[in-house]
Amino acid sequence: MAKASGQKLKLLYLRDYLLKYSDEAHPVTINDMIAYLAERGVSAERKSLYDDIASLQDYGLDIIKIKAKSTGYYVASRDFELPEVKLLIDAVQSSRFITTRKTDALIKKIEGLASSHEGRSLHHQVFIQNRVKSVNESVYYNVDLISEGIDRGVKLSFRYFEYGADKQRRYRRGGDQYVVSPEFLIWDDENYYLVACPDDTGDTRHYRVDKMEGIELLSDRAQPRKNDPAIYSNTLFSMFNGEKRNVRIRFSDELAGVVIDRFGSDVIFARYDEHSFTVNVDVADSPQFRAWIFGLGSGAEILAPEDVRQRMKAELESVLGRYK
Repeated sequence: MAKASGQKLKLLYLRDYLLKYSDEAHPVTINDMIAYLAERGVSAERKSLYDDIASLQDYGLDIIKIKAKSTGYYVASRDFELPEVKLLIDAVQSSRFITTRKTDALIKKIEGLASSHEGRSLHHQVFIQNRVKSVNESVYYNVDLISEGIDRGVKLSFRYFEYGADKQRRYRRGGDQYVVSPEFLIWDDENYYLVACPDDTGDTRHYRVDKMEGIELLSDRAQPRKNDPAIYSNTLFSMFNGEKRNVRIRFSDELAGVVIDRFGSDVIFARYDEHSFTVNVDVADSPQFRAWIFGLGSGAEILAPEDVRQRMKAELESVLGRYK
């Protein structure tokens, strides 16, 4: 009975073995397969393995046969190619909301999408030491809970905190619960944010997911969504809130790529002079927006409206005063 059970699993064991241990640089032989199966209590004859390989090929597994000193086999393509696996690892590494411990665990799982040989190569390229990471281990599960609330269309409650100079948590509202209607999650500047409407204001707000604690799904129905995710994220600068304003900005021609990266390729360029153009865009008028303009130096200038222009001037004069 044990042997029969093992035979039923043989094809699955063989598929796992080829995916994990073979690639173009590391083909495996029939003898390798027989030894691997034997370790799992499954006997296999050479002829049956040829039939099994053909079945896996018919199933869609891209197995290539090569002849050198000995005949070998390897999986030529997988669901995720090596460059795609590298991209996933880079995304996990750069995500501040994922703790160091969870980052290490996720990277090990992602490496499993490649062969073991490619996985070892990827691991040698992984550098997570001294990267700025969240210390809130629950954030990984907060994302899942928030997503469930959005899917179910119900309100959420949670406590929200910041860190003080002593590196201890300081709860806003004295630790009272926030109650919000969740709209969507945004991944911006290496952090996850929940965009939602609080019950007490009705205005759209966003919250760092790694600073949310004690999230609960309520039975009350959430308010209908008010915002488009793409439009909302494009008006903000590093997720800083501010009054939404339509501003006219002059940019030097060499900053065209920067403008497209920030506002998208559909933004309309209007010629200003021989060396510059203007755009009219909706932004959240915040210190971070003005810092972005300042960072572009003489290549950018707020032209209108006048009150936004004057706030930029006042902030520049304030900063200049600190260096006199």
